[in-house]
Amino acid sequence: MIFELGNIQMIQVDKFIYVCNMIGQRGMKTGSNGVPIRYESVNKCLEKLSDVAKELNASVHMPRIGCGLAGGKWEKIAPIIKENLMKNEIDTIVYDF
Repeated sequence: MIFELGNIQMIQVDKFIYVCNMIGQRGMKTGSNGVPIRYESVNKCLEKLSDVAKELNASVHMPRIGCGLAGGKWEKIAPIIKENLMKNEIDTIVYDF
C-alpha cells in the first residue's frame, strides 16, 4: 500500500472483523495551512471502503471521523458518509462519544 491521501489499508483482526485505516488528513495540527482534514481524501477513502464493504457484505462502524484532532466539521463529513456508504445500502453506524 502506498501511504498517500485517499488510500485505505484493510486489516483483518478476527474472522469477521476488519479495521480500515484511511489517509484523509495532512499533518496533525491546525496551523497556517488550516486544519489537517482533507475532505476530498476522505471521500476517496470512503469510495474505496464502500467497494470493500460490498465485497464482504459488511456493515461499517466508526466514530465521527475527521472531527477530532483533524479539525473537520461534521456538517461536511456526514454527507460524504451518506453519499459513499448509505446510498450504496451499506449499513453504517456512527458512534458519538
